[in-house]
Amino acid sequence: MGCEDITNHVLRPRSCILLLNNATNIKRDCDMRDFFRTLSILFFLSPFCNIFAQTKPASIPGEYHLQGVMETASAILLKPDSTFELYFSYGAMDRQGRGTWSFNQGKITLKCGPKPLVDFALTESKSTPDSLTTVKITAPNSQLLPHFEVTIRSNTGDHYGKTDSEGIFQIPKTAVASIELFFKFCPERYSTFPIQKTDNYFEFRVEPWIAEIFSDNIVLTFSKNGLVGQHPLLKGDSFIYSRAK
Repeated sequence: MGCEDITNHVLRPRSCILLLNNATNIKRDCDMRDFFRTLSILFFLSPFCNIFAQTKPASIPGEYHLQGVMETASAILLKPDSTFELYFSYGAMDRQGRGTWSFNQGKITLKCGPKPLVDFALTESKSTPDSLTTVKITAPNSQLLPHFEVTIRSNTGDHYGKTDSEGIFQIPKTAVASIELFFKFCPERYSTFPIQKTDNYFEFRVEPWIAEIFSDNIVLTFSKNGLVGQHPLLKGDSFIYSRAK
């Protein structure tokens, strides 16, 4: 290979400079595209960032009322000490709850205390000579007594019924495996009692928290007009709560 051939395969200084300039321009163009892409994303997110930055916990406490649910009244009172009270009324039944609230990224989370395992206490269990199995419920308010439902589970099957005006439910005498109690005004929970004895009379006392609302991780979105989100006793995640003025 002659000198002329070798020269044709060796980059001249000017060619090197042009290549370096082109590479620099390409890198600068890529950097600028990345810069403007990032800038556009930040511009799009800036309204949301402003909402979160301007919404401080100090502006959240207040009273919020549920809207648009027929025959139902409900309200949430968010207190400055990060506790809350919840009120719910439907028909003849009023219920309340309480707990703590927290705020993060525009969301308010409500947490009640731990829910008791059962809402009744078995106060008496005995064997009687009669031919019936009896479940009796006692309560300070006698008007509640006809509103309980009872399921007696046995080897011969399940026996379901409602208590009478004295809080009593009876079936023909049978060996009881377990008893389930249900208060119809609190449909989200029931109580189960395993029975190990051959007794046929069982008396239960209603616990004072039976109508209290226990629910964790209720999530609400905060806005200047109120709250939007879940309700601890109603199905759905878009309930509207307007702020009391």
